Amino acid sequence: MNKRNMIKIIGYIILGISIVIWLLIPVVPFLGFSVAKVAGITTGLIIAGEITFYLSIFMIGKEFLVKIKNWFKRRKAKPNPLPEESEPVE
Repeated sequence: MNKRNMIKIIGYIILGISIVIWLLIPVVPFLGFSVAKVAGITTGLIIAGEITFYLSIFMIGKEFLVKIKNWFKRRKAKPNPLPEESEPVE
C-alpha cells in the first residue's frame, strides 16, 4: 500500500468522524445539560465538525471536493414542480 492510498484512507476515516460529529449536534439538547452547556458543546461540535471535514477534503483530494460540489449543484438544479393552477376559492 503506497503512501497516497494510506492518506486517502485516513481522509475517509476523518470524514466519517466529521459526519458523526455533525449527527451528534441535534442530540445534545436532549442529554439533560444546562442551556449554557448545550450552547458550548454545540459550538465545539460545529467547530470540530468543520475542521475535520476540511481536513478530510484536504487529505482525500481535489477530485472528491469536485464530486461534492457537483452533487450539491445537481440537487440545487432540480426544478420543483409547480402546483396545478386551480380556481380561486371565494
